[in-house]
Amino acid sequence: MNTIPALVLPFLWAFLISVFAIPSIIHIAHSKNLLNEPNGRTIHAFLTPRLGGLAIFSGFLSALSIFGRMDYGVQQLMAGCIVLFFIGLKDDIVTVSAFKKFFVQILAAGIVVFMADIRITSFQGLFGIYDLEDGISYGFTILVIIGITNALNLIDGLDGLAGTIIVIISAIFGSYFILYGGQRFGTYADVSLCLMGGILGFLRYNFHKAIIFMGDAGSLICGFIIAVLAIQFVEMRPLEATPSVAIGILIIPIWDTLRVTIIRLVKGISPFTPDKNHIHHKLVALGFSQIGTVCTLGIVNLLAVVFVVSFQELGSNYLLFILITMSVIFSFMLEFLMKFRRVSG
Repeated sequence: MNTIPALVLPFLWAFLISVFAIPSIIHIAHSKNLLNEPNGRTIHAFLTPRLGGLAIFSGFLSALSIFGRMDYGVQQLMAGCIVLFFIGLKDDIVTVSAFKKFFVQILAAGIVVFMADIRITSFQGLFGIYDLEDGISYGFTILVIIGITNALNLIDGLDGLAGTIIVIISAIFGSYFILYGGQRFGTYADVSLCLMGGILGFLRYNFHKAIIFMGDAGSLICGFIIAVLAIQFVEMRPLEATPSVAIGILIIPIWDTLRVTIIRLVKGISPFTPDKNHIHHKLVALGFSQIGTVCTLGIVNLLAVVFVVSFQELGSNYLLFILITMSVIFSFMLEFLMKFRRVSG
């Protein structure tokens, strides 16, 4: 039963562990020279620790271990997080190849998909598709987990941006799990609250100007957790057009990832090639401050959620069409404003 203490305690524990751990992590990172150097893609100009994932993970894992329920796949979720945390931490200290990180992501996804049977079993009428065959369900779910994990990783390029978006997404999913989760999905309210607590403790030191970054250890586990929350939300089916509502809740990371990937492919370069074409890069180039950019993208994400929830009666197909149309329009607007600024400047 979701009583007030049962909801507050895991959030508060994760928050306190995270917020009190970070000063020590920053001290150790500086003393051992475990710092992120500025480069052509980064916005920050100073050597900064990127071990914030240590605090986020410590807060999340300890709170969930103490206060969370371990059934319905939560234990396997924790196991996947542990696997991703260590490969992310290694990459934060010494560079790890993209292939190794991708392999570990497949391993983590396999743990929750095959061992906990957490998967998308139906499109619920999206594209006219309903129940999925088991093979397609397993394969598609793994792709979704890897896609969302990397999408959250890609938006971690501005002080407070990834953390803010993660808090918004986990708060919305968590609210639905609290209200409609019941015995099975209600366990993921605990997961959402623990993630929110860990991230908010981290944001105390990451919002502009950041003195620590979450690094891959943080962004990979957060993306992985959000992916599992999204899948469980779709399977819970609390709304009429649940698949498209889930896409609306995840609109900023999904939009940014698809947009950047398409731009790179059109230019004939690898979609994995890093650049400064992300939405937050564009907004900063247009003159937005870092805080203004984070607030703008957070508001856009919230407006998308209000829209998909308010108009769920339209059905998944219409909602998805509108989301795609608006994303394309905003993408062209960004490019037009960038060209106009270059010409006028």
